[in-house]
Amino acid sequence: MNKKEFSGKTALITGGSRGIGRALALKLAKNGANIAINYLTRDTDAQETRKLIEQHGVSCFLAKGDVGVPEQVQIIVDQTRAALGSIDLLVANAAVSILESHDEMSWETWKKTISVNLDGPFMCIQSVKDEMITNGYGRIVCISSVAGLRPRKMFIHYGASKAGLIGLVRCFAQALAPTIRVNCLAPGLTDTEMSRTVVSQKDIQAMVKKTPLGRMGKPEEMANVAYFLLSDQSNFMTGQTLVCSGGRVTLP
Repeated sequence: MNKKEFSGKTALITGGSRGIGRALALKLAKNGANIAINYLTRDTDAQETRKLIEQHGVSCFLAKGDVGVPEQVQIIVDQTRAALGSIDLLVANAAVSILESHDEMSWETWKKTISVNLDGPFMCIQSVKDEMITNGYGRIVCISSVAGLRPRKMFIHYGASKAGLIGLVRCFAQALAPTIRVNCLAPGLTDTEMSRTVVSQKDIQAMVKKTPLGRMGKPEEMANVAYFLLSDQSNFMTGQTLVCSGGRVTLP
């Protein structure tokens, strides 16, 4: 039997209890990785995800905590190491998305969005990079959004955080090469609970009409791209942002 690609590796996925995070966790588990799922409030979803992961014969650890709080990030990372060993793969996926106009948006909302969506990935990378360098191996993928590539008047804080994340990836990729590869995925409209909660059905239909492929993306499709960025198939890629939006948003 061929050895699975990520056998013996440990992946930490923030916001991994549902949506794109869960889909990627299952794909990595199927290919041999032990998985640490970070989440904040969705205990039932996290337990269900762990059961699905363990069906692939790998270990799963649930690392509950808020990635927007530095002290909790360190606890998440320390607990993951204690449970599963060195962290080889990091996926910074946790995010908050709040639909607000400039008149509605408050300093508190701005800070909450930035702390989770941008500070969180920064602190997670800072917490794992030294170990990856020592071990001579590290793969990091940050999940941004097409909202970070084009303006959205109701997503000032969210768009800024996701644009900042793309910049963060580029800089870390330069700083941590050649040992650690750091890349970014910018999903378009994806059929997740977050999308259907934040975006109205009317707006979803309007966006689908503007999408050349004529539909929303699936979490599994986003997971496929993120998996590619973690895998050996992308060994000559770092500092890149891949857009997966059905053609609605493209990069030059």
